Amino acid sequence: MTDAWTQAQAAADAATTVIRSATALDDYRAIAQLLDDTWGRGAGVDPSFVQAVAHAGNTVLVACRGDETIGALVGVLGWDGGLHVHSHVAAVRPSARGGVGFALKLAQRAVALDHGVTEVRWTFDPLIRRNAHLNLEKLGATVRAYLPDFYGTLDDAISGSDSSDRFEVSWKLDSPRVADAIDSAIARTEPTHANFGIPAHGIRFDLHSDYERLRREDPDAAAELRAASRAVFEPAFAERLSVTFLHGGYVFV
Repeated sequence: MTDAWTQAQAAADAATTVIRSATALDDYRAIAQLLDDTWGRGAGVDPSFVQAVAHAGNTVLVACRGDETIGALVGVLGWDGGLHVHSHVAAVRPSARGGVGFALKLAQRAVALDHGVTEVRWTFDPLIRRNAHLNLEKLGATVRAYLPDFYGTLDDAISGSDSSDRFEVSWKLDSPRVADAIDSAIARTEPTHANFGIPAHGIRFDLHSDYERLRREDPDAAAELRAASRAVFEPAFAERLSVTFLHGGYVFV
């Protein structure tokens, strides 16, 4: 199994960024500014909150190019269902996308393993295909829960009035599955199907190629797609089916 820090450094090098822990007031202000720029003024967090989270020893990371902060990640410890890191928020400037988010997650994994924590959890919008690809294919996380309208109406610059349905994922940091997924992503090869348990059949739900753009340009069509996804996801999770991301969509078996 490839060393976690070796994988993290390879991902950072590929994204031409430096990932490091946030340690100073300027870092905390830059993170708060990035989150405001991403979700809209007042929708992010105060720098003092970021500082408190970092001071308590949690994972607060920045991605930098030169003097510019182009990405950030904030996670806190949780213990519901076992000790884990809850990765609460991550953001990358749109102009800098292309591996930076992946590099941030790998650095988070390496830090957690250094502290004896072997699981990270987080939530993501299941209709955003690029996030599903990152979380389930490149990182090798698995879906553990479906949370309809988890945050209520966020009314921020990204989500607008859309429902905040989320998948919660579990990332088993020391598993061969995760290490293999990361190695495949770094090498830009297809993940080994045997390791991922790719189903040959099941209930399929295809994702729109750019749900975020659809939501901006045609909110009614986005709302219809959200309702259609609920009609599939709710009974699938009620029956405790497992979910795999495959060829741009989900397969439930």
